[in-house]
Amino acid sequence: MNLKRTFGTVLTVLGIIGLIYTGVQIIQHTGAATTLIVIGVISIIFFSTGISLIRNTKDEA
Repeated sequence: MNLKRTFGTVLTVLGIIGLIYTGVQIIQHTGAATTLIVIGVISIIFFSTGISLIRNTKDEA
């Protein structure tokens, strides 16, 4: 079991959830703009970091 790949998957899923939440809040016009920007930026960071971990981790058999 590769811990880096698992952690990358968790970060990617959290990033996707955060981006979906931000998108829904923007469409519904609820929530403060500053809060949505912060959540969106953190979600993008989580998503990109997770994808990077998954992509750059080599498989060990």
